[in-house]
Amino acid sequence: MITIKNLSKRYGDILAVDDLTFSVAPGEVLGFLGANGAGKSTTMRMIAGFISPTNGEITVCGHDIELAPVAAKSCIGYLPEGAPSYGEMTVAEFLDFIADIRGLSGERRRERRAVVVDRLALTPVIDQVIETLSKGFRRRVGLAQALIHDPQVLILDEPTDGLDPNQKHEVRRLINELSKDKLVIVSTHILEEVHEVCTRAIIIADGRIVADESPAALEARSRYHHAVSLRFDRREQFTAARREIAALADVADLEADERELKLTAVPREGKNALPAVSSLITQRDWDVPELHLEAGRLDEVFRRLTRPSASARDALAPTPGSAAAEGGAQP
Repeated sequence: MITIKNLSKRYGDILAVDDLTFSVAPGEVLGFLGANGAGKSTTMRMIAGFISPTNGEITVCGHDIELAPVAAKSCIGYLPEGAPSYGEMTVAEFLDFIADIRGLSGERRRERRAVVVDRLALTPVIDQVIETLSKGFRRRVGLAQALIHDPQVLILDEPTDGLDPNQKHEVRRLINELSKDKLVIVSTHILEEVHEVCTRAIIIADGRIVADESPAALEARSRYHHAVSLRFDRREQFTAARREIAALADVADLEADERELKLTAVPREGKNALPAVSSLITQRDWDVPELHLEAGRLDEVFRRLTRPSASARDALAPTPGSAAAEGGAQP
């Protein structure tokens, strides 16, 4: 339903998006991940038709976003970062305004308006001015405008950024429900979002794709894949285990949390440290209230894949003779 070929966007000397090529099929929930400034929002805006690419092609439901923008955009529901709207309008006025833009009328208009108001629980605030709403309700209104025309494709840019845990849970639950009959792209820098809603993840850094895999496959690339984590109640056992587990042949590294009395045994490549750790616990009769095998840590993989390149680090380094290099004050 979405095909991206050799997509690039340049702002003067800055290359924000660099030759992206990928496609998204029906039934997928794609997490589009990257650090701030990586090019996520720029890519989402190009797919949604808000800005034009410098190079490349974007096809949405068979329509070229540049050659047939109205047809392509009619298939898209787009929630920009921050869920911008007209703050002086009431929720009802704003939804009517969007319905007009989308060309909805008659029974179809009444049906779709009722559906989004009900699905996003907007009835309590339907006559309230948008600028007086909480951030959570503003995000719901933003989702309502994206869904009112029942699009085949849903593009959500940072949909839970700034929301409290309860609001995040509500939005993620809704995304899971919507993914049953829509293609969903979620642009985010919140890694837990990937675990909650995504079936696939693309990570970009400096405007380029550095990974395109399932969340499970990304976690398997972590050095903590199949790491053994265990917690103790007694410090003397924690101290003894720290020494003995570190000496096991299948353990490459051991991380210790003194405050929580937790150990994490990182296995050697291709090894499984769990049998040896479990055997040692049994032999020593240690009290271990918590023991589990880790799938991997997406945050560790993300940091490794998105860390600045050598050239970028050199560019950021202070030049000889500069105030920063001499230890002077910086702005």
